[in-house]
Amino acid sequence: MKFLWLFSILLAGLLPGRRALHIFQQNRYEPGRQISWLKENLHLIIAKSGDRTALILISCVAGVLLKDPANRIVQIVLCLLLGGLMYASEKQQKYIKPLVFTARVKRQIAVMLVLGALVLAVLYLFDLKLLSVLTAAVGPWLLVFPMFWITEPIEASVRNWYKNQAKKILADMNSLIKIGITGSYGKTSTKNIMQAMISERYNSLMTPASYNTPMGITRTIREELKPIHQVFVCEMGADHVGDITELMEFVKPTIGVVTSIGPQHLNTFGSQENIIKEKMQEIELLPADGLGILNYDNDFIRQYRVKNNVKTVSYGIRHTEADYVARDIVYTPTGSSFTVVNNGEEHRIETKLLGELNILNILSAIAAARYLQVDWRTIARAAKAMKQVEHRLELKKINGFRFIDDAFNANPAGSAMALEVLSMMPNTRCIVTPGMIDLGEKQDEINRAFGAKMKDKADLVILVGVQQTKPIYEGLKESGFAMDHVLVVDKVKEAFAYVYSHLTPQDTILLENDLPDAFNH
Repeated sequence: MKFLWLFSILLAGLLPGRRALHIFQQNRYEPGRQISWLKENLHLIIAKSGDRTALILISCVAGVLLKDPANRIVQIVLCLLLGGLMYASEKQQKYIKPLVFTARVKRQIAVMLVLGALVLAVLYLFDLKLLSVLTAAVGPWLLVFPMFWITEPIEASVRNWYKNQAKKILADMNSLIKIGITGSYGKTSTKNIMQAMISERYNSLMTPASYNTPMGITRTIREELKPIHQVFVCEMGADHVGDITELMEFVKPTIGVVTSIGPQHLNTFGSQENIIKEKMQEIELLPADGLGILNYDNDFIRQYRVKNNVKTVSYGIRHTEADYVARDIVYTPTGSSFTVVNNGEEHRIETKLLGELNILNILSAIAAARYLQVDWRTIARAAKAMKQVEHRLELKKINGFRFIDDAFNANPAGSAMALEVLSMMPNTRCIVTPGMIDLGEKQDEINRAFGAKMKDKADLVILVGVQQTKPIYEGLKESGFAMDHVLVVDKVKEAFAYVYSHLTPQDTILLENDLPDAFNH
């Protein structure tokens, strides 16, 4: 009988165990982030464990009240019912970012199973049935932490082994030109634009998608960088003090770009000052014969005094004394055009990319391309031909409807610019958003301001997540937005269902930020 009891406990713990690992992966395998998430979402964990807990309790009562063979049959049926319920529940889930079963996750699963078995052995020995129920409900979420402490030394060794291999590959390519790109936003778009321009003349490789961490960069180097490559364009992300320093010492680029600095990842950086200092390490750690490329429209960047004698060039739209300036800008619903001024020369650039931020990104790419002696005609051709960057102000059709997909944007400046782009669109203008996260104590204030900025730029607002979008709702209300045109839903699929039933293909829907499953509730 105890075997059936333990089997039901084990079965009940499988789904929360999987979800605990899923959230841990989205929290970047950081215990601190996981603890913060658990504090905010404990009520959801308890609520979702109710069905399994109820079945275990029924099974417990059945084991006490019913005698053989009746209780065995009841418990077996309950176990099967529990398994079926869990399978059906998981089958219906549609994750924004599913759990990726990497080698690391597989090792974590093995350790969690061993830890779970040890806990069950103790429960078996002491016949702690009530505690077993609680263990099935929340135990897997707690097991993540001892699992991390056990596996982290192993993972650190694995990371170092792969990273050292990548360092050797870079060291063996003496003539490789390496470009590092960082910023609070605009990194990925700038990287894609730069790759489009530079690859016209050089055999160039860029880090794919948002591969901007030590292991993402390591993987790119080990799997894709070849002796034939002449240029390596490397996106560098940071959400902790020391991250850019680590990446600069790893990759050792000779060209560094800082696209922007703003209030992003305040939860982990601790202050805006820390963000400024960390991002500017991209320039301060360049070699003396390198080049720093700086966005002078950004106050934090322009006012920073670089403690490095490396040559720098600047770009901007509003800061007209920059080395590369865009003027005579024309925005349309399908792209932009502008004149870039440099050293007294003027060149007209056309692009399918939308919004002011993308013009700044193009300017930074032009600065790098010109330094590498790519001619203006090639630059103009590349800018005109390049495709929109996926999920970053990407104009696209979904089921025949016109969308501006800005799902990977999660910063105040980018969100404001997305609203400007939406305001230029014809007919009904709709925004679907869960708001912005990871902004520390300023998060509510920034989201409230975001809501206020929607007035006169959107006709319909669909907020995803009742709790997290409250500040946006308040900002909308305070701005005088027509609140009968504001809809609050629980899930993104509800927003899409509303859009498809109430709007037309001639309208425009802006998808602004798409939170990972860990934060989408």
